[in-house]
Amino acid sequence: MTAPADHLHRASHADHARHGLLEVSGLGIAARGRAIVREVSFSVGAGEFVGLVGESGSGKTQVARAIMGLTPLPLVRTAGRIVFAGQDLALACRAHLRSLRGARIGMVFQEPMSSLNPSATIGAQLEEGLVLHRPQWSKAMRRQRVLEMLAQVGISQAALAAWPHEFSGGMRQRMMLASVMLLEPALLIADEPTTALDAVVQRDVLELMVKLTRERNTAVLLISHDLPMVARYTERLIVMQQGAVIEAGKTAALLAAPAQDYTRKLLAAIPRRQPARPLPPVKVQTQAPALIEVRRLAVDYACHPRLFASTAARRVLHGIDLTVQPQEIVAVVGGSGSGKSTLGRAIAGLIEPSVGEILFKGQATRRGAPGWRDYRLNCQVVFQDPYSSLDPRMTIAELVGEGLRQLGSMSNADKRERVAQMLQEVGLDSQYGERHAHELSGGQRQRVAIARALVRHPSFVIADEPVSSLDVTVRAQVLELFAQLQQRHGFSCLFISHDLGVVEQIADRVLVMQDGRIIEQGSRDAIFDQPQQAYTRALLSAIPVLLPTPGGGMRLKWRFDEARPCHLRNLRMHRVSNPQMTQMARIHTELETG
Repeated sequence: MTAPADHLHRASHADHARHGLLEVSGLGIAARGRAIVREVSFSVGAGEFVGLVGESGSGKTQVARAIMGLTPLPLVRTAGRIVFAGQDLALACRAHLRSLRGARIGMVFQEPMSSLNPSATIGAQLEEGLVLHRPQWSKAMRRQRVLEMLAQVGISQAALAAWPHEFSGGMRQRMMLASVMLLEPALLIADEPTTALDAVVQRDVLELMVKLTRERNTAVLLISHDLPMVARYTERLIVMQQGAVIEAGKTAALLAAPAQDYTRKLLAAIPRRQPARPLPPVKVQTQAPALIEVRRLAVDYACHPRLFASTAARRVLHGIDLTVQPQEIVAVVGGSGSGKSTLGRAIAGLIEPSVGEILFKGQATRRGAPGWRDYRLNCQVVFQDPYSSLDPRMTIAELVGEGLRQLGSMSNADKRERVAQMLQEVGLDSQYGERHAHELSGGQRQRVAIARALVRHPSFVIADEPVSSLDVTVRAQVLELFAQLQQRHGFSCLFISHDLGVVEQIADRVLVMQDGRIIEQGSRDAIFDQPQQAYTRALLSAIPVLLPTPGGGMRLKWRFDEARPCHLRNLRMHRVSNPQMTQMARIHTELETG
C-alpha cells in the first residue's frame, strides 16, 4: 500500500541529504538560573546514526526534550538554536511543533510501560498517530498500515485487541518502535531504549530499529550510557559531561584514541573479566555441607480464578538443584522470564516453594524449622530498585539500622556505631545518616541498600539486578565496592543479572536459566569461553565487547563471528548499492580491527 500524502517529508530527505537534517548550535538550558546544558552544538544528517553518551545528569535527555519542544518546567531554554529541516524550532508556534512531533520527529523513551496508555488497547494506540497526522486516510487504510507495521516488528494481529500490561518489556518496546515508525519520521530520538531489557531482547529491539530506520532513511539520535551498544550501531559519537559536549567524532576513531580524560574514564568503567579468584577448598573429606543447597525446587504461580471455570497453576521453576559454597559468588543469568528473580525470592523465603527444599549449612529452612530464624537473619537481599525498597519516611541511619533490630545483645550505642561504620564502608560519611532516600542519587541509594543488607554481617547475600539501573561509571564504583566488601566480610552471594559484562567481571561460577530450568552451569571462564548450550551461546553472542587498545582506547570484538548482526554480515558477503549501509559496514570493520 502506498501512502497518499507522504511525498512532502520524503522530498525533504533529499533536500537535507547533503546538509544536517538537525542542527543544534549553542544550546543552553537552565533551571532557576542554574545552567543545566551549556553551549551544546552538534548536527545529525539524513539517514545518519549518531550516539549521545555520558553519565546520568550530563544533560543528554534534556537536549533530546529540547529538540522535541518538551522541556519541562522549571527548565527553560536560555540560548542557542535548534534547526530542523531548515527551520528554527524556537520560532515555531505550538501548533507547528505538534505537527512535527510524531510525523517528522519521533521519540522512543526508556520505559515503554510509562509511555503506553494502560487504559487503551495496543491497536488504538498504534492508530492514534495516524488519526492525528494522516487525517485523509480512511479507517481501512489505517488498519492496513498498522497490520503491515506489526508484521515488520514480529507481532501478531491478535495484539491489536490486547493491553500493554499483557506483554513483556521487549514486546512493549517493539510496539513503541512500531507506533513511532508508522509515520516514517525523518528523525528518530531513542532515549535509553533498551536499558531494562536482557541481552537477547536488547539485540532484537536494536536490530529491528536499524532495519526500520534504514529502510526509510531515518536519522537516529541514540542516547545511552551503554558504550558497547553505541559502538555497535552508531557512525558518530558525541560525549557529554556536566551539560557540555566535551568530545565528538567518528565512532571508530574516537573509541580507538579518545582525546579527553572523561571519555577514557567512561571506557575504563566498562566491566571486564578479572583473573579468577582463589576460593577456600571444598571440604569433601569431612563431608561439610555447602552454605546453601537447593534440592529439586519448584514454584507454581496460581492463575486468576474465573467465574465458571478453574485453571491449573502455572509452574515457573522446574526441579532446580544448586549449591553455593562459602565465600563464593554464583551468578544466575538468562533472558527475561527465565525464572532468575523467582529463584532468588524463593531462596530468600519471600515465595513459598511448591516442591523441594532449601538447606542452610545442612539445616532445613522451611518456616517453623529449627534453622529458620538463623537462616533469615543470615540471608539478606539487595533489590534492583533501591528507591522502591527504601522507606521514604525513614532516615538513612534508620534504614540501615533496621537490620540490627533482632540483635538484642547490642546496645543502642553499639548499633549507632555499627551503622556509622557501615555507612563509612560504603563510602557515605556520617552526614548522610540524617538524610532521606529521595535526597540521594541512584548510586548513593544503592550504596545504602548494600549497607542495609550487610550491616548484620550476614553469611549469604542475594543481589537481584543490583546495578542494572545505574550508569556506567556509577555501576563500576558500586561493583568495585561490592567486591571489596565481599572480600572483607567473606559472605557468599547469589548474583542475579541480565548484564553479562557485569557477570563476567564479578562471578566465580555461572548458572544459565531458560524457561525455569538450569540448562548449563560451570566456572565463569568455562561458560564464557566454551558454552555448551545453544541458548548460552545466543546470550553471549548478543552483546559486543570493547577491548582495550595500547593507545588507551577500545576496539569492538564479537564473541562468536557467526553471531554478528545480519545487517552487517550481509554487507560483507554481498555488494550493496546503498552508500549509507556500506559506510556502516566500513565503520564496524574499523572498530573490530582497531
